Amino acid sequence: MTRVQTDKKLRVGVVGVGYLGRFHALIYSRIPHVHLVGVVDTDPARARAVADEAGCRSFPAIDQLAEEVDAVSVVVPTTAHLEASGPFLKRGIHVLLEKPIAPSLEEGAEIVRLAGAHGAILQVGHVERFNAGVMALAERIRSPLYLEAQRMGGFVERATDVDVVSDLMIHDIDIILSLVASEISSISAVGASVLTEHVDIANARLEFANGAVANVVASRVSDKPTRRIRVFQGGAYLALDFVEQTIDVAAPRAVEGAERPEIVREQIKVEPVKPLDQEIAAFVRCVQEGKPPLVDGPTGLEALKVALEVQACIQRSAELQRRHLLPI
Repeated sequence: MTRVQTDKKLRVGVVGVGYLGRFHALIYSRIPHVHLVGVVDTDPARARAVADEAGCRSFPAIDQLAEEVDAVSVVVPTTAHLEASGPFLKRGIHVLLEKPIAPSLEEGAEIVRLAGAHGAILQVGHVERFNAGVMALAERIRSPLYLEAQRMGGFVERATDVDVVSDLMIHDIDIILSLVASEISSISAVGASVLTEHVDIANARLEFANGAVANVVASRVSDKPTRRIRVFQGGAYLALDFVEQTIDVAAPRAVEGAERPEIVREQIKVEPVKPLDQEIAAFVRCVQEGKPPLVDGPTGLEALKVALEVQACIQRSAELQRRHLLPI
């Protein structure tokens, strides 16, 4: 794996400077030992505006940017991930690719193959892995038996090109896969379209070979934002509130002379961090030190595989319901 010397500035770029890509550019511009070379966007005026704000150049095309960078963030629509990341990976340029890794397993596998074939670090942008609460929760998880994740919020116009599984649920799928050390044995799911032509609210049940079960709910048509994950394991119950950055813990404690242990409750306040800042800083360190990222290509591909199966289950469930509603 290529190692970039830390005694000179890492040259980086950003492809796609819409809502999220703009933040990538601004964050890079503030990191020591990083030189933000430039940005590219299909909207030249947008690219120039962000370049001016971030203090870098605006490039007319990907190929020109690829000639001048060591690493790049690719923050474009999922359907364009292979097209936008391929030219960099083929040059051995390291890529931070927004989630999900690709629209299909075939394209995702090709992205992973290109990174491996050309010695490029590929990090997939499952940003919630860098959430301080998630990291603190992961340190306390041993052998989870049941997990319940809820990610619910209001409608956001910019996310209408994908369904709620690709937009929101995939975050919790990735987190759950990282916490449960077992293969998935069964998936079932239901969902419904409310405001868009895609599924806007979904529920999935993941069953694992070791007996663990996860229930995952995602909605973008809810009034009150709710982002929680609850974990039940032998000897403890833990619940992370993403919004409040607190972990509620309940565990038994033996009491001398008592027939049963008492339940001891504790709330852990986690020091908040900005997950995107942490994610990008981690990517920079991986490139500079030649280390594999926390969420590498195969990890991103596995999350996509599960998300696609959830989508397929929702479609089968909807088709079954339609058949039952049809008049005989």
